[in-house]
Amino acid sequence: MLLPTRVDPGFTSVPRPAPVILAMDKHDHDAHSSPADESPQKKGLWGFWCGIPIYQRILGGMVLGIVVGLVFGVEAKGLAVPGKLLLRVLGALAPPLVLAAIVHALITSEIGGKLAGRMVRLLVLNTLVAIIIGLLVANVMQPGKHASKPTPHAETAKAAGPDLLGQFLDNVPKSLLGPLSDSGTVLSVIFLALGFGIALRTEKRRSVATVEDAVTVFRDVLVKILHWILEVIPFGVFGVIASVVGEKGLSDFKALGFFVMAVITALLLQTCWYLVRIRFGCWASPMAVLRAVRDALVMAFSTASSTATMPVTFELLTKRLGLRERSASMGALVGANFNNDGTALYEAMAALFVSQMLGIDLSLQQQVIVVLTSVLASVGAAGIPEAGLVTMTMVFKAVGLPTEYIVFLITVDWFLDRCRTAINVLGDVNVSCMLDGKVREAAPVPAWAG
Repeated sequence: MLLPTRVDPGFTSVPRPAPVILAMDKHDHDAHSSPADESPQKKGLWGFWCGIPIYQRILGGMVLGIVVGLVFGVEAKGLAVPGKLLLRVLGALAPPLVLAAIVHALITSEIGGKLAGRMVRLLVLNTLVAIIIGLLVANVMQPGKHASKPTPHAETAKAAGPDLLGQFLDNVPKSLLGPLSDSGTVLSVIFLALGFGIALRTEKRRSVATVEDAVTVFRDVLVKILHWILEVIPFGVFGVIASVVGEKGLSDFKALGFFVMAVITALLLQTCWYLVRIRFGCWASPMAVLRAVRDALVMAFSTASSTATMPVTFELLTKRLGLRERSASMGALVGANFNNDGTALYEAMAALFVSQMLGIDLSLQQQVIVVLTSVLASVGAAGIPEAGLVTMTMVFKAVGLPTEYIVFLITVDWFLDRCRTAINVLGDVNVSCMLDGKVREAAPVPAWAG
């Protein structure tokens, strides 16, 4: 039986004795739990803030942003700066984080043989289909068309002094290596040094004896910085929502509602794709599969964590459905490191939605770029907290869309994340079933009957 090595990002690499008892990954890529939960010793106002579930903080920031935007109107436009700042840092963090996650997954996952090659083909096909479904639904339903187009406002009086916030934003690194280039500024180097220096202080006692250890430490440092960003992302939500409402009113929230319906429609179509594939490629019927893994799907939706669901999925596939352990292990454990169909679908739809909101028509070539970027980004999404938020910055930048609208999408992401997490788990189930084939494994003959 194939036993993958699943490494907890918060700890050094430890081989798991059996896939059924894999521990929950603290830094799960789908989880919306607060990173602060890992440090119960935190006290005071910051500890109280971190103790509030992040989705509640995001909703609170959204409500407060709506109120401030309605009260102050166009004057609230400047409040979008914190959101732009956070997304600038997030955009700089995304490429190296995805790189580290992919390298780490390749190093720690024991894959090989013909079955592994077939698994890779299944994963790529499912992800491509998911993205194509997302683009088709977004082009047909066009949820962004329900938003009001930006209208020019009268110029407000400018302050006599320099734009300090703008100058500060210009010094925030756009990429991890940007401060080290010829165009880098002293302040950007200081920002980079502070971020890595503080994060490395928490990892300084860990030994780095192998290449795997070095990759793990590098990834964990980036995840640590990402956690800090996620803790304060509700402030960015507040600022961006206040700015959007101040400029365009509440019409964009109507479009956001249509976007939620479009995403759910696309996820249902992706579910149909999985079930049709199971019907013609596996000995088990689609309804039998759904009945067998329904507990795993419910757990995935309720926890928004595919990693926490992995051992449950494996157990249900082998014990309740009766798949071979090798097939279930490859699809539900190893494949789960690379399968993020729901996330890829969501990113493609988000790119089209924002372009429709802004009145930008993405050409066929640009939509192909969205497909390719979403596929590559989804491969590196495993092990990254808030993977959709991180990799979406790469997709938006690939086609020149403003990343500040990602913060606007975060207001509904806490719900859609649960939906796409369930789809991610169902995708793992689909791959396991397809790997098991059309012939069921014969039950072993008892020794006494020999």
